[in-house]
Order: sequence, then structure tokens, then C-alpha cells
Amino acid sequence: MTFNYRSPAELFMANSKRGPRKRLNYRRFATAAEAIQFAVEDFPAVRTLGAWMQVADERFDFNDIHRLYEGEHYPLARRAR
Repeated sequence: MTFNYRSPAELFMANSKRGPRKRLNYRRFATAAEAIQFAVEDFPAVRTLGAWMQVADERFDFNDIHRLYEGEHYPLARRAR
């Protein structure tokens, strides 16, 4: 599969409030690479909030997002850990 890191992306995160109906928080990014970077580096709670990313017609869960971040074709500089 070839992934286009330059495609626009949307990141969805369930609201942390408990209850039967969780609201989704939404954030749009100019590129999927920026969305991935935000999810992995700037928002570590993204995994516990059940976040997912939408790029065109494809949906990616946190494991997919992390795999794309660690991939050899990821175009942005990774933050030192």
C-alpha cells in the first residue's frame, strides 16, 4: 500500500467525559503527516481517547497512525525521545 502523507487529513478523538454518548473532538490538518505528528508527539492521550484519522476514504486507528509515523517514508523530522 502506498500512503500519501501530503493528503489532507482529519483527526477524531472521543471526548473524555464519561457517559453513554461521547462527543467527538475534531481537528483538520493540511497534510496527513502533520496529523500523524500531532497524534504521536503532541497528544499522547490520543490512544486512550480512541482516536482515529480519516484520509480520503480510508480510516486509520491509533496503531495504524503509529505505524505510519514509524515508517521509512514518513516525511517529517521525528522528535527525539
